[in-house]
Amino acid sequence: GSAIGFYGTSLTETFTEDSPSGGDFLASVCQKWEAAAHSATSGNPASSSSAGDDGDDDGAKGPRVVCVRTGLVLSKEGGVLGKMLPLFNLFVGSPLGSGSQWMSWVHRDDLVSLLLACADDSRYAGAVNGTAPQPVTMRVFSETLALVLKRPMFMPPVPDLPLQVLLGEGAVLVLEGQKVVPKKATDLGFTFQYPQIKQALEHASKF
Repeated sequence: GSAIGFYGTSLTETFTEDSPSGGDFLASVCQKWEAAAHSATSGNPASSSSAGDDGDDDGAKGPRVVCVRTGLVLSKEGGVLGKMLPLFNLFVGSPLGSGSQWMSWVHRDDLVSLLLACADDSRYAGAVNGTAPQPVTMRVFSETLALVLKRPMFMPPVPDLPLQVLLGEGAVLVLEGQKVVPKKATDLGFTFQYPQIKQALEHASKF
């Protein structure tokens, strides 16, 4: 496993499995994690993780390695949604940070299905983005959550500092974000049960 933190953060770029790694702390952690996973093969682990390619190597011997770069998983049990739900239910919900940052999310059930596909289907190898096909900005995410919960959203955005205390290193993904799309899964015909944010939040906020 890995995470979309591999790509670093950006307000403007769109990242696929072919994109290079970022230069911040989380990106370096993900890069080292993937390199360790690829060391199980006889290929060069550094080249297959740092360059952002798919890790396929016709000459490599050893087990098939898949590094799923997981996005922000939607579940009421935890993560960013688990922390936002109580606030919105108390009528004090608002976007986290500026609201303009991208959220590359994935419904918990879709992530599980994708992991199973990666395990069962030999066409999956190397990096696989574990995100839904339609990322949204934090403001759109918050507005949609308010709509789903039938709650108003009138509070100002939550400033950065409390979120950094609450989420720790993970606050970078929420406050700065990145637009990541699941090109490989889509190309291989994977079907998302929850491809759109409204549908995903309707289910994830209840179950």
